[in-house]
Amino acid sequence: MNKPVIILGSKGIAKAAYEIFKSNQIIVYGFLDDDKTVHGNEIDEVTILGDTEDHGFLKLIGQKCDAFIAVDENNMRQSLVKMLNEKRKTMPMNAIHADARISESSEIGHGNFINAKVFIGAAVKLGQHCILNTGVTLDHESIIGDFVQIGAGSIINAGVEIEEGAFIGSGVTIVGGVKIGKNARIGAGSVVIADVATNKTVFGNPAQEIGK
Repeated sequence: MNKPVIILGSKGIAKAAYEIFKSNQIIVYGFLDDDKTVHGNEIDEVTILGDTEDHGFLKLIGQKCDAFIAVDENNMRQSLVKMLNEKRKTMPMNAIHADARISESSEIGHGNFINAKVFIGAAVKLGQHCILNTGVTLDHESIIGDFVQIGAGSIINAGVEIEEGAFIGSGVTIVGGVKIGKNARIGAGSVVIADVATNKTVFGNPAQEIGK
């Protein structure tokens, strides 16, 4: 039987994560959020209990509860992962929607958010703490680094490599074999037909570097 889960964060993807756990019959014990104005509020009758440094609740993680980090912003996400690693000696669990399709030959790390209608193909390597929004396709043998965010409906074709921290907007198509560098950003609706260097932002069809 699965342990209950404590969700760190109560905004952004937190409600979607809650619904994912609910769809998998996993009980959500509560939410933790550093915004004190929301403490005591409820999300579908589940209480926002306190902040992410509240030891009274954190001590449950790794013993009576698992944890999931439902924070969109990467720096905060990384900080919370580090905190769980150091203070609780644990990794956050995956939130995988019951309607996602995942190949048995794929490799998936910890702490990923995988929403409904996501398709993960054969021999895909998905890192840790990624956000795959509704309807994302990762075609066979694509490689996705840690802390990558991919918007709804985006298609990542076969053999694409996306490095750590990259942001892919909604409705993006990346053609086969392209490499997206670390912390690169791809604007919504773009069609990417060539490699994108580290820290660069591109947009359009075909995608071009912004500012050039």
